[in-house]
Amino acid sequence: MAITSSTWDPAQYLRFSNERLRPALDLLAQVPLDTARHVVDLGCGPGNVTPILKQRFPAADVLGIDGSPDMLAKARGAAPECRFETGDFNIWEPATPPDLIYSNAALHWVTGHETLFPRLLKTLSPGGVLAIQMPSMHDAPLRALQNEVAAAGPWAPHLADAGFARGLLSTGTYYDILRPVAARLDMWETTFLHVLQGENAVTEWAAGSSLRPFLDALPADLKQPFRDAYSEALKPHYPRRADGTTLLPFKRLFIVAVL
Repeated sequence: MAITSSTWDPAQYLRFSNERLRPALDLLAQVPLDTARHVVDLGCGPGNVTPILKQRFPAADVLGIDGSPDMLAKARGAAPECRFETGDFNIWEPATPPDLIYSNAALHWVTGHETLFPRLLKTLSPGGVLAIQMPSMHDAPLRALQNEVAAAGPWAPHLADAGFARGLLSTGTYYDILRPVAARLDMWETTFLHVLQGENAVTEWAAGSSLRPFLDALPADLKQPFRDAYSEALKPHYPRRADGTTLLPFKRLFIVAVL
């Protein structure tokens, strides 16, 4: 499954752009390259990181790949000095070996990591880097309740095939599939504590990412009732604080592999 929906909302995704950017910068900080000729932003979304990749590697040809036309339209405006193409993560292959394939919060949308990740690593130029960051939230209420609420309401018949974000493999499995191919492998996990503002803040966060496929699959009259039910289910897990903020602990997995 790839991100191919044409209804992804770049504005909603970027509503929490500062919080979403921090792990992207943490990943880029650990890329062990001084220079690069060809850089790929795999799952570039609205292009919030693509121009940063160009700043880090100004001499590089920077190519953004995504499955959403709306996201790519936003990305082209955000990074006119970079190139962008539509691509399916499962089958995409570079025309020339990249020095860096960088993927921030994208590859958890597809399955088959056991074959996909080693294949991506092998497409790199010698000494090239595969840098991946993915949310590791499939067991957290944020994500688990999406599937629970989807299965228990008048919207259920519409959501049986919703393309929800998948759970990750174990960290040990990622190590086992990449270590035989990689000359160097660095992995770590970080839990970010996001301090969110506003009513139903966690729902608003999810509406820009993991909740989007559910909302896209619903007819207009069921979208808001589904959101309301999801918001109610979240409240015991993410209560609003006395100062009006909501705390969202968000765990992410980072992988940096050198060919």
